[in-house]
Amino acid sequence: MSQYQRLLLIINPVLRHSPAMNHAAALAKASGASLHIAALIPSLKWLSLLEEGDRELARRHYLQDHRDWLKTQAQNLHGRGIEVTTEVTWAEDMKQDIIDHVTDLQPDMLIKEIEHESALKRAFFTPLDWHLLRHCAVPVYLVGGSGFVLPRKVVAAVEVSDSESADNELNERIIKQACSLAMQCNAELHLLYACDITAAYLADMEGLTLADLTQALRSDLEKSFLRLAEQFGVPADRRHLIKGHPVTALSEFAHEHNVDVIVMGRIQSHGMDKLLGSTTEHVLYQVPCSVLAV
Repeated sequence: MSQYQRLLLIINPVLRHSPAMNHAAALAKASGASLHIAALIPSLKWLSLLEEGDRELARRHYLQDHRDWLKTQAQNLHGRGIEVTTEVTWAEDMKQDIIDHVTDLQPDMLIKEIEHESALKRAFFTPLDWHLLRHCAVPVYLVGGSGFVLPRKVVAAVEVSDSESADNELNERIIKQACSLAMQCNAELHLLYACDITAAYLADMEGLTLADLTQALRSDLEKSFLRLAEQFGVPADRRHLIKGHPVTALSEFAHEHNVDVIVMGRIQSHGMDKLLGSTTEHVLYQVPCSVLAV
């Protein structure tokens, strides 16, 4: 049985050529899942300038225009053998409306196009995509880049430590989700760990130099990474332990290796971390591909 039974795609119908629709349709076709497309329209400020009667008429016409367009898209998908349902509605609170859709429909995955927000705007407002990463109860597939609609190379980005920890449970979920996606799409599965060893975490002790400590820690992390790779049967040529800050390292790797999807974990942020954003949240704006957050 397929990993995916029901997919939920969120689109803004004003942006009618969203690559997210092509990605969602291709994944639904490959997995045999049903696809529900929710076209959520943000409130239009200019409508408030109209008289009440004219405003209501304009709202109905505007809504009907998008419904007609989405109906045509759905007919095309039906013609490709995809089970699809649609809705077009106003969204007074986009963040909460999407979460409510997930709660009501209980999909196996939420699919949406990445919305790139400036650093200045992120400093004052939590981006919609960040909100979904923090509060959505199901895996979130954020479509970015302009690659193949069905991924050919899927990378599971894990975080390992030099000892057994709670990270292992999240790593397993990341790898299993990446395996499922790769299997449905007949894609290559790669395992990656960005190893960031900085002096901030090290200090001289027992006569060892900083270089000695760095090498020892890296050796322990590499052993943990290899154990994880062995556990899930990842071939040696698809294991990648790279040095550097995770955001930069993932971005460079994705560029150099033509990655289509990076599967990452998402954790609850607190305090300053919540304000600044997590690694997964910042990766959205750096990598040239899609991100599937578990």
